[in-house]
Amino acid sequence: MARPREFDEDIALDGARDVFWEHGYDNATLPDILDGMGLTRGSLYKAYKDKRSLFLTVLARYDTQMVDKGVHTLTDDSIDGWDRITTLFNGAAQSVAKGDRRGCLLCTTAAGPAAYDAEIAKSTDESLNKMRSGFEAALHGSIAHKGQSADEITAQAQLLTTLYVGLLILARSQAPDATVQATAQAIQRLKPAPAIPH
Repeated sequence: MARPREFDEDIALDGARDVFWEHGYDNATLPDILDGMGLTRGSLYKAYKDKRSLFLTVLARYDTQMVDKGVHTLTDDSIDGWDRITTLFNGAAQSVAKGDRRGCLLCTTAAGPAAYDAEIAKSTDESLNKMRSGFEAALHGSIAHKGQSADEITAQAQLLTTLYVGLLILARSQAPDATVQATAQAIQRLKPAPAIPH
């Protein structure tokens, strides 16, 4: 029978998430992780085996906490689909305006360890596909996109996913706030113009 953990796992994993979010996977040192989690080296390795296993646990938890939250926004069919998309992009820009330049742990992972670690890449890809499906649902629920073919919707959902990842990476950079805000607003160019009545 497994022994119960001798620490609050939610608090410890939140601490690890914040360290990885701030420093990135590669630059998060063991002392940083231990300090963030409030654990000793022995407790960390007994619970999570190694840094990579801990990171995969953190990524899975981030998917449930943060990615699912974004997908919920995109699939809320009580709101017009394009408004859902606008809400998501504006929310990212507003976080930067309030001083949060962390961007997205998933997005920085896609641009970092996912490039050389197959298991991290698989986890990242699954979360990004979940976001793409969310964008697709929003486009299907957008009055402005009615009449578009399934292929057009799929292609635009992929484009929006790519733009959203780019926006969140930009948020993490030293780009001026105004650039981030302008980038978030630029998605309005993807909204089809109203049909001209004949």
